[in-house]
Amino acid sequence: MWPLTRLFLIVATALLSGVTIFSGAARAAIFNPETFTLKNGMQVVVVSNHRVPVVTHMVWYKVGAMDEPPGKSGLAHYFEHLMFKGTDTLKPGEFSKIVAENGGRENAFTAQDYTGYYQSVAVDRLELMMKIEANRMTRLVLTEDIIKPERQVILEERSSRTDNNPAAQLSEQTATALFMNHPYRIPVIGWSHEIKALTLADLTTSYRQWYRPNNAILVVSGDITAAQVRPLAEKYYGVIPAKPLPARVDWKEPPLLTDRRITLTHDRVRQPAWSRRFPAPSARYGDATLTYPLQVLAEILSGGATSRLYKSLVVDAKIASSAGAWYDDHARGPSVFGFYASPAPGSGAKDAAKNAIDGVERGMITQLDKLIADGVTDMEVQKAINRLQASAIYARDSYRTPARILGGALAIGLSVADVEAWPERIGAVTTADVNKAVAAIFKDKRSITTLLLPKRKPE
Repeated sequence: MWPLTRLFLIVATALLSGVTIFSGAARAAIFNPETFTLKNGMQVVVVSNHRVPVVTHMVWYKVGAMDEPPGKSGLAHYFEHLMFKGTDTLKPGEFSKIVAENGGRENAFTAQDYTGYYQSVAVDRLELMMKIEANRMTRLVLTEDIIKPERQVILEERSSRTDNNPAAQLSEQTATALFMNHPYRIPVIGWSHEIKALTLADLTTSYRQWYRPNNAILVVSGDITAAQVRPLAEKYYGVIPAKPLPARVDWKEPPLLTDRRITLTHDRVRQPAWSRRFPAPSARYGDATLTYPLQVLAEILSGGATSRLYKSLVVDAKIASSAGAWYDDHARGPSVFGFYASPAPGSGAKDAAKNAIDGVERGMITQLDKLIADGVTDMEVQKAINRLQASAIYARDSYRTPARILGGALAIGLSVADVEAWPERIGAVTTADVNKAVAAIFKDKRSITTLLLPKRKPE
């Protein structure tokens, strides 16, 4: 996932705290995109940036891991891999070969909420990218001989990224405890036994159900205008017929009534780690009015070396090597507000990582209790807002970031107006708003605490 806050901060190379970036009721648009919709329902967004003769061409499908049928985990990710196989006019692997031969870069991604495909190329190669991307939207050719080798690739990917990675294992297990009903509890890559059981019929059915222009968003960002994109989009995507889409399940998560503690001890762990997660709303789930204050709060707690948590636990107390918080509002389903820390070397007894973790946990709980009791200050809020708004300014300079931000927002049901209004809405957050969010999310609320520990060496 690419939440607005995170992406804006990634591209911000310098932040000017203490300076008001947007003031009063001034218009605070970020990308000034042009939009239109094809007759078949495909939404098109164009962001012009004429600094270099390059464009990023992205197609987002509003289907992800959370839309998989029960017992079919990994289906969306599996299919993402298969989109690079052959069509009725392209041989297997030819799509990527064409992109490379034309000097382009490509990739794809699967998330809980959506699946996306993109190419970055010289602007005079855009039409070719549209032609081959539109071709694989509905004309992919799948056979048993094609899907079997790719299944093994996916299982090996799961083995290397999750099964052999203690931190990834802990994260996966934590999701199953945090989300009791919502499909976010199931990993995007899927469970191994269910990946092995996916059939050609499963993959073909999913393709025919979801890969349709009326379930897709085209975003083109770079040295191009909407007037130039429209005829190409109509020529290649506009001729693909729309079809009815499956009904989506309106998933609801029951309240978390118990505190839970999850510990993973593993001989591959070199650095202990602690975290605590609280259920939180997202832009599309729960009380959305809390999402902007929570973004500001995350920046106060974790926005660099002067942030509350880093300064208190790493700089001042010297009990942690890292400490911070995170919040992601960018989801169709429920979100999480989390805290994390890792103990500093030598902060615990010899060969006693648990003692070090205990010290970090006590320090973090002290900070959380202080936050709940005293709240945040006006100065903290204003500095956080300034940093966040500054990051939005830097986001404009990239030809790829706008496509990611706008596509991701539209894919979960937000609008272009929501993206463009982000700086103003962040700027409107007050200290009272943040403290209200603190009380709503943390006070007397249950949480999931995780510990990642190395195996203790025998004495």
